[in-house]
Amino acid sequence: MSNPTFTQGIQYFNPAWPRFDELARTPAVPEGATAIADVHSEAAAFQTLLTADALRYLTLQITGSKGSGHPGGYASSADVHAALMLLGHKNMVTEVGHHAPGFYSAMFLDRSLEHMGIHTVEEMRARFREKHGLLGHLSGAIPGLLAPAGPLGQGQHFAMAGAYLHRDKLFPVTIGDGGMGEPYILNAMMHFNTSFPDITNFLPILVWNGYSQEHHSMCSLWSNERMKEYWHGHGFKEVILINAKDFDDAGQKGEYVDSTLFSHEARLAFGKAVLAATNKAAKSALGGTFTALIIKQIKGAGVHTHGAKSHNLYPADTLDKPHIIDALKTRALAPEAWALVRSNLVRAGGGSAVHTAVTEHELPLADLGTLPIQNFTVGESQVPATVFGALVAHVGQKDPRFIVTNADGNEASAMKNINDALKIRHPSTDPLYNQVPTGRVYEPLNEDACAGLAAGLALFGSRAIWLSYESFAINGWPIVQTVAQAMAELRRKTPSMISMFTAGALEQGRNGWTHQRPEIEGHFAAMMKNGNSFLLYPADANMIQAAYAWALNSYNKCITIVASKTALPVYTTPEQAKTAIEQGAVTLYESAGGDKTVVLAATGDMVFLPVFAAKDELEKAGFKVRIVAAANPRQLYRPTDVAWDSVPESDNGFMSDAAFNALFDGDMLVAVSGGSSAPLEPILVRSRAARRDVFSWKRGETTASPQELFELNGMTGTDIAARVKAAF
Repeated sequence: MSNPTFTQGIQYFNPAWPRFDELARTPAVPEGATAIADVHSEAAAFQTLLTADALRYLTLQITGSKGSGHPGGYASSADVHAALMLLGHKNMVTEVGHHAPGFYSAMFLDRSLEHMGIHTVEEMRARFREKHGLLGHLSGAIPGLLAPAGPLGQGQHFAMAGAYLHRDKLFPVTIGDGGMGEPYILNAMMHFNTSFPDITNFLPILVWNGYSQEHHSMCSLWSNERMKEYWHGHGFKEVILINAKDFDDAGQKGEYVDSTLFSHEARLAFGKAVLAATNKAAKSALGGTFTALIIKQIKGAGVHTHGAKSHNLYPADTLDKPHIIDALKTRALAPEAWALVRSNLVRAGGGSAVHTAVTEHELPLADLGTLPIQNFTVGESQVPATVFGALVAHVGQKDPRFIVTNADGNEASAMKNINDALKIRHPSTDPLYNQVPTGRVYEPLNEDACAGLAAGLALFGSRAIWLSYESFAINGWPIVQTVAQAMAELRRKTPSMISMFTAGALEQGRNGWTHQRPEIEGHFAAMMKNGNSFLLYPADANMIQAAYAWALNSYNKCITIVASKTALPVYTTPEQAKTAIEQGAVTLYESAGGDKTVVLAATGDMVFLPVFAAKDELEKAGFKVRIVAAANPRQLYRPTDVAWDSVPESDNGFMSDAAFNALFDGDMLVAVSGGSSAPLEPILVRSRAARRDVFSWKRGETTASPQELFELNGMTGTDIAARVKAAF
């Protein structure tokens, strides 16, 4: 037959495999069907092997085209990936970003990549690892793919989020044994299963190939039984292991072998076993059994070399090099085989993943009705966290899919009202602790698991919120950063990823420096320039309500709210609070008179205690004082400072120069933060004040009160006033 048009760019073809006319006469996925008709037939195994080799070939072809990328790890998973797709399971994610070229190859073969203008292998080669193309690691923008993948240890969160939202579909997730040194992967799945024992429709697949990125994997010496026991010890009831070595007739040494080196008959036997085991695992997971699938096969199976040396290509590993040419020629398929593989993959799962994957469609969101926002009087004291908790409780009562995650306890953060309303999800029923098996407050003692489920749910189209102490946020922040970037690339709307961090350093004095880590705010602040990340500092109880209302009505954003769990003064009316969040800042106080104008601009809430104390001293000294709450500092940047126009659901709500100057003009600007100074950058950059200064967190210490911590950090009202006086 003539070469199919999509194969343009494939460099090598081979004659058809033996028995092709017999076993590949018709596609194993019949027309109008969504999966292989007869899983146990030789034809199904034969065509699954063809699909796996097609994926291996394309993976090496596109990485070799740039002398860059990662073929080895994916190559050892190609047989299982092929089996899953032909069984109709395309809602697949991975923990391993280095498997990206294999996933792209799958999306090319099922025609999903045509939606980004990639119709031929030549076009796929040209756009691999290029801007607006197929990024080196999985992205949120690639048609048909559910989730990004980059840092190890994240993919399982996406699989669990998908399983929670879509109980009738399977969400496989491939996990590399190089990442098995990250213990929170299985820990997160175990807690999820303990909390949601009826949700088993996600399937972790361990790609046990013996190697990590640059060396043997840490579990490379484990026996098969020890590996199975490891998974059983984390709650898995069914652990299915397929070992390529059991089928080896090529005399390969070692515990890890390459199935592509077997005789054709042995490959077919291995293919049958892979397909049968994968089908069994999928049915087990969908049938209510907590299941894991393990494929044991050497890293680099079927590509240019084995082991860690196959992990990535270097500039010398190009398509004109003999070892790459030999590998491609060995894996090359016949034109009719390529046509068959495409037919099967386009049919499987009900069509191209770009049309069928759950993340290709927006989930309908529950109507929240009118938020029960309270109108607090200026001057009264309220606990911002508790006021916030009341709104979170309302959202949970209106939206049955809504999940609250928190590792260190809502009650400890003055948000017991959330637990009262939504209950902690726990197998032990206990009214004293608000525990019920059906609760929607998810509390693993692992911030990564908390952040991961909340971020995954937001990315997959549902509302969620991660609540934590600011001190511990760093333990879960990497996946939030990953999802924030993915949301900046999505081709659809999805609810913003929202987190709220309480118990700032000033409230944790007696706990010592372990609970005093506001440096994380520097990380939050740096992300504001991404275009879709917002760091909110509500100054009081009215403003925190405005902050959450604004966040709930936003899409494709990463929104972080920082607030206190201590009763603090209310400075704003609800209207002023709303203005501050939407526009970026608002004046809390301005003196009636004075010779020199000093602007005290601050991010935070408790930090206004020394700011107002400084105001009193400065007014006594004859200064005019204006106190400004920088509630949404991202809006205080200049538009050119932020990549706002490169993201979906873009927000160009930057404060105008005239409005900014009206707030921040004065003879001296003093910018104050109870945490990192980084969020103050837009104020300092745009200010026209001739004199400028900064007060911010230095370090923590065990103290009896916030006042002592202010003193330790040189941030008392007297400290601030003295610095101003010295400047004049």
